[in-house]
Amino acid sequence: MASTTSSPSRVIRVGIIGCGEIAQVVHIPTLNFLADKFRVTYLCDVAAGARETCADRVVQGTEGKRPVTTASAEELCASPEVDAVLIANADAYHVEHGLLALAQNKHVLIEKPAALCFRDIDRLIEAEKQASGGARVFVGTMRRYATAFEDAVKEVGGFDHVHYARVRDIIGPNALGVSQSGTFPRAFQAGDVSAADSDDRAARELDIQTQALSNEFGVPLNDASKRMLRVLGALGTHSLSAMRELLGMPKSVAGAALTLPGIFAVLFRYETFAVTYESGLSGVPTFDANIEVYSANKIVRVNFDTPYVKGLPVTLTIRERVEDEGVAEPYYQERTIRKTYTDPYTLEMLEFYEVVANGKTPKTSAVDSRNDLELFKIILQAGYKA
Repeated sequence: MASTTSSPSRVIRVGIIGCGEIAQVVHIPTLNFLADKFRVTYLCDVAAGARETCADRVVQGTEGKRPVTTASAEELCASPEVDAVLIANADAYHVEHGLLALAQNKHVLIEKPAALCFRDIDRLIEAEKQASGGARVFVGTMRRYATAFEDAVKEVGGFDHVHYARVRDIIGPNALGVSQSGTFPRAFQAGDVSAADSDDRAARELDIQTQALSNEFGVPLNDASKRMLRVLGALGTHSLSAMRELLGMPKSVAGAALTLPGIFAVLFRYETFAVTYESGLSGVPTFDANIEVYSANKIVRVNFDTPYVKGLPVTLTIRERVEDEGVAEPYYQERTIRKTYTDPYTLEMLEFYEVVANGKTPKTSAVDSRNDLELFKIILQAGYKA
C-alpha cells in the first residue's frame, strides 16, 4: 500500500489553473491529503466564485497562508511562490497554459487530454525540449498509475501470445458520484464567467476542432464529429491510453460504429489479435470500466470504479487454467487482487512528486500523449469516411 507518511521531504508549492469540478472534487482533496509533499499556494480561474470556493478548501499548512487567487494564468505561472503548475481547466486552454508554465521553467501536470490536435501537442513537445531547466510535462491519465493496472501490465507481459482483448468504458451520470463524494462542489453560477471569456473559449474550441478534424484527420467537420472528438478526449483518453500501455499501438481500425449520443464501438486490428473498444454514456447509474486480455490459459482483467468517490478500489481479476502434479485434471482458478485502497489520483500525484522533486521521467508524457491523437485520428477516419 502506498504510504503517505515519510521522513521530512521537500514540499512542492502548486498553482492550480482551473477551479471547477475536478479541482474541487479530486485535486484539492488529494493535495490536502498529501500535505507533507504538496501545498497549494496559487489558484487561477476566470470565475471569482470558483476561485474563492477552492481557496476556502485548501489546507493552509503550518504557515497559515491562504492561497493567492487570480484570473491571470500568466501571473500564476510567473510567481516565485509556485514550483509546479496543475492545469485542470477547459481543454481549449491546456496547451496555452502549459506553454506558459514551461516558459517559466515550471513542471506541469496537465489534465487529459493534453491536446486535441497534432499542431498543439507538437507545440507542447517542442516547448518542453526548449525549457531551460528541464521542466517536464506530466499528462493526467491517472488510471495508468493504479496498482492493479501496473500489475496487469506485468501479467500480460508474461503472455506467450495475446488472443483477444476487450476495453470497456461505459459510465452513468457523473453527477451521481460527484453529489455523493462528500466534497460538495460549487457549480458555476450565472454571471460567474463573462461573455468575453465564453466567446474566447468557443472560438478556441472551434479552431482546435477545425484543425484536428478538417486539416489533420481529413474527416467532415460537423456536430457529430465535433462531439465524438470531445468524447474521445474526455472519456476515451483514459481507456485508450491504458490500452496502449498494456498492448501497444494497434495497426489499424477494422470498423467503427460511432453512435453518439449513446454507446459506440470500435474494432482495433493488431498483428495477431483483435481488440474491441466499447464506450459512451448511459442513463443507468453505474460505472462499467474495465480492460480484459485473453491468452490461451489465462484471462487478466482490470476493474476500475468511479474516481469521484475516494477510496473505491481498482482490482485485478485473474482467471486461469491450472495444472498441478497432484491433481489428475487441469482445474479452473479465479483470483481477485486488491493490493491497496490508495486511489489512482493519489498514486498519480505521488508519481508527479517524484518528477518534480527527484527528476523522474513521467511515463504519461506529452510525447506519449501524442499517440492518443493517432488513435483518435484512425477511429474518426473509420467512423466518418469523407
